[in-house]
Amino acid sequence: MSVGNEVGTHFPLTTREGWDAFATAALRPTPTLLPEQDFQRLDSTERAVYNETRLVTVTTPTMRSIVTTGKQLLVINRHQISARRGLIVTGAPGTGKTTAITQFGKAHHYSVRRRLPNGAGRMPVVYVTVPPAATPKILAVEFARFLGLPVNTRHSQVEITNAVCSVLCELGCDLVIVDEIHNLNLATRSGAEASDQLKYLSERIPATFIYAGIDVEYAGLFAGPRGRQIAGRFVTQLTEPFRHSTPQHRRDWQALVARLEHSLCLHHHRDGTLLGQAAYLHDRSAGMIGSLTHLIRAAASQAIHDGSERITKSLLEGIPVDTAAQAATPPRRRSPKRVSNRKAAG
Repeated sequence: MSVGNEVGTHFPLTTREGWDAFATAALRPTPTLLPEQDFQRLDSTERAVYNETRLVTVTTPTMRSIVTTGKQLLVINRHQISARRGLIVTGAPGTGKTTAITQFGKAHHYSVRRRLPNGAGRMPVVYVTVPPAATPKILAVEFARFLGLPVNTRHSQVEITNAVCSVLCELGCDLVIVDEIHNLNLATRSGAEASDQLKYLSERIPATFIYAGIDVEYAGLFAGPRGRQIAGRFVTQLTEPFRHSTPQHRRDWQALVARLEHSLCLHHHRDGTLLGQAAYLHDRSAGMIGSLTHLIRAAASQAIHDGSERITKSLLEGIPVDTAAQAATPPRRRSPKRVSNRKAAG
C-alpha cells in the first residue's frame, strides 16, 4: 500500500512521509459534486485532481466500534505508568481490519493536530507491519524505517531500539499500530522474542498499541505464558463478513450499501440504484467489506473514466473481484427467458 504526496512522489504507509500524506487527507474538505457547467469547464489537469478526490472511504459499524474502543483506551492509558491496555483487531482476510485501524489512526492524527495547532513537530501515530519470520532486531528496524532513522548492519538491536524509543518519546507518539501481527509465531524462538520486543517497546513508549492480523486467535498469539499475558492486556475486536440470512442481516447490509451509494460523487448516478442491487452485491462480494468497497470504488472509477458518471449492474458485471469473493460467490441463476428460449430452440 502506498500513498502520494502533493508533488506525486509515492511513499509506503509504513514511512513517516507516507503516513503524513495519508493522515493529512483528513484535513481536506469532503468532496462535493460541481455544478455541471463548472464540471464541463475543467481542463484535463483540474479534472484529474477533481476525480481523485471523488473516491472516498465509508465508515462501517465495525470501524465505528474500533474507533470508540480505541479512543477509550487512549484516555485510560494516558494516566497509566505501565501495563497499558491495547486492542487486537482480528478476522478473516477482506473483512476491513487494515482499513479500520488506519482510519482510526488517521482520525487520531487529525484530532491531535487540530487540538494542538502548534504541534506540527509531533508524531501522534506510528504504523508498521510485521514481516514474515520477524526477529526483535527486524521489528526495531521497521520502527526505525518509519522514523527515517539511519540504520546499518553495525547497529545492534539494543542501539536501534533505544534510538526508536528516544525519538518516539520526544515526538509525543501516543498511538502505535502494528499490522500483520499473525506473522508472529510464538511457537518459534524468533517469534517469541519478537513478541517480547513489542512488549518492551510498549513499556518504553507511553502509547496505546493496536495489533491487527488474520485470525490471530488461531495463530497461537494467545498460547503459552506470553500469549496469556497478551490476552490479559488486550481487548479483542472481531471483524467478519456481513451475513445475509435473516431480515436483520439484510437490513444491516442494505444500510451499508446505502451509505456507500450516498458517498458516491458521480454526476449522473441515480440514487437507489445500488440499494436495489444489494442482494447481488452481497453475492459478488461474499459479504466482505473489502471486496464490496473495491467493487464499488472500481466501478465508480470506471464510470468517471468512461464519462458515463453512473454505476449500473452491467458496469458492475465487468468489474473483477478478488479470488476469495469469487470462490464464495454462489452460481448465477439462469434467467427464465434464456431457459424458455433454449426449450423453444430445442
